[in-house]
Amino acid sequence: MQVVLTGCTAAIVGDDIESVVNEFASVGKPIVHVETAGFTSSNIVAHSKVVNAIIDQFVDSSYDKTKGKNKRLVNLFASIPYQDQFWKGNLFELKYLLEGLGLQVNILFGPYSEGVEEWKTIPQANFNILISPWFGKEIVKNLEKKYQQQFFEFPYLPIGTSETEKFLEGVITFASGQGAALDEARAKQFIERESKAYYAEIDSLATFLTEFRYGLPSFAHIIGDASYVLGLSKFLLHEVGIVPKEVFVADKTPASQKERVKEILKTTSDKKEIPLYFTPSGGEAQEIIRGAVHPGRGLILGSGWDKYLVKEKGYDFLSIENPSPYRLVLTTGYAGFKGGLRLIEDIYDVVLANYK
Repeated sequence: MQVVLTGCTAAIVGDDIESVVNEFASVGKPIVHVETAGFTSSNIVAHSKVVNAIIDQFVDSSYDKTKGKNKRLVNLFASIPYQDQFWKGNLFELKYLLEGLGLQVNILFGPYSEGVEEWKTIPQANFNILISPWFGKEIVKNLEKKYQQQFFEFPYLPIGTSETEKFLEGVITFASGQGAALDEARAKQFIERESKAYYAEIDSLATFLTEFRYGLPSFAHIIGDASYVLGLSKFLLHEVGIVPKEVFVADKTPASQKERVKEILKTTSDKKEIPLYFTPSGGEAQEIIRGAVHPGRGLILGSGWDKYLVKEKGYDFLSIENPSPYRLVLTTGYAGFKGGLRLIEDIYDVVLANYK
């Protein structure tokens, strides 16, 4: 399958890409067109446009209409490929976890999907799962209208045991309501096993934390998209003991969704509200961090642009957002139980590299 995307020049000139592509589509060629000029929206919004275009122009005419719904099959929409540098690892781990509950999972992207053939099975899914505070909603709404598929929404990336358990238990409840007929006892045993393995590693971490307790960061600044800012804030505070200070959502969250993101962040702590800024400008975030004064050792989780600020402030730094020229990411992911452990490893790797 080929997907033809327009850039700024084609949109300004007025090239009729639709007519050209339809010449081939009309004779059965697997081809799709999408207007994606850079000045019309962000790449996050455009991702939903592209996915919906493939569904509307290709999947809808290509799937096997003689097959009914598969009660165990779900479509998963989570990390955006390449926009999220950890997308492969996150989708792999989320697929593993959902399959552990007894579901079959379409992740649609990456080496663990079945490619075009998997896209063709989208209509057969019983329901959809969206992991996002706002982006991707257009996709599941489209599928709800087109194929009468309900969707389960979890508004941030589940990292570590607490939020992953909450996510999976929510899926079990929703699947039951959709007639998926999961073996709930077996699904909960799977969650318990994964959680037990997670805590076994945390127990092993205790010796390290005791030895280095005076050299560890006590607070963090987080710069990223809303899903990561929310997920990381909860994980750092409750499972690592690092307090989120100023946090910055840099994904151009629509005005209609900002209050929702604020309310979700407020549930992170019942003792103190975490200052939240919506800004697509890395420079603005840096100026706020530059002027902030907090006692203790600090950590910045952001993009490669923040590395020089880290040197200026004397903080530790972990690159979690694009552009990220200072680390290589292949299969790393931060979702789920294993993702939480990997994030702990990555944080303390950079801390130990700067230990004096």
